[in-house]
Amino acid sequence: MSADILDGKQIAADIREELKRRAAELTSAGVTPGLGVLLVGDDPASRSYVTAKERACEKVGLHSQETVLPASASREEILEVVRGYNADERIHGILVQLPLPDSAMEADVIETILPEKDADGFHPVSVGRMMLGLPAPLPCTPHGILQILKRSGVTIEGAHAVVVGRSNIVGKPVANLLSRKWELGNATVTVCHTRTKDLGAITRQADILIAAAGKHNMISADMVREGAVVIDVGVNRIEDPSAKRGYRLRGDVDFEAVREKAAAITPVPGGVGPMTITMLLQNTVEAAERVVANS
Repeated sequence: MSADILDGKQIAADIREELKRRAAELTSAGVTPGLGVLLVGDDPASRSYVTAKERACEKVGLHSQETVLPASASREEILEVVRGYNADERIHGILVQLPLPDSAMEADVIETILPEKDADGFHPVSVGRMMLGLPAPLPCTPHGILQILKRSGVTIEGAHAVVVGRSNIVGKPVANLLSRKWELGNATVTVCHTRTKDLGAITRQADILIAAAGKHNMISADMVREGAVVIDVGVNRIEDPSAKRGYRLRGDVDFEAVREKAAAITPVPGGVGPMTITMLLQNTVEAAERVVANS
């Protein structure tokens, strides 16, 4: 058996077409959805990611505004940009590209963003509302995972989902969303991590296995039940002199071996990654829709 490939690029493209229509309707009503982006420092990966987001905004019909500060920027300089975006009526979603050069600032910066403009879904108010099942901008990667499952026809309700990883960005929120009583949830969820004893004994019970630990090839074929659905969230740079950039991106799952046992699997790259940016756009469009609805 060779697994079906869950094509995140195609699913993301489909959602972006839907968002393009919604953005056009908003623009016709006099409100063009706007995303304010703040990049601190010159990290190449962050720069590349921000550029990809800006291109995506343009294709969908969103207004994008970028502010770049040097890595030496002070806490107050960073917060001043965020406050400016908060006050700007043209900006409906705010993205502060993480990590910041000084990670100690991150909590203060995120909390300064107005919850209604929280495009990443990281604000404590957004997280709290998500945990309570109340309307809120959802964290982009977890929501993207659920959309892949839904749009690929995977049954979530009643399934046993095992999440390997407990980060605030992916592991914890995706576990919450999968267990929530709603159309993208109703699964029974087990959360594991790098300190879990006999990890394979638990992952082999999974109908849906989500690998988000950030460790290359952590999930081997003998850890996967025959016919499981496997979502690989890992993005690990593996040195490869034969590659154009000197490295290749690989996930947390031994893709070639696991695809022979799984019913369906996401590739890396081309799986979860494209969905993250797409859900950021969706959060921004939805924020603009709320502005129009409340005007």
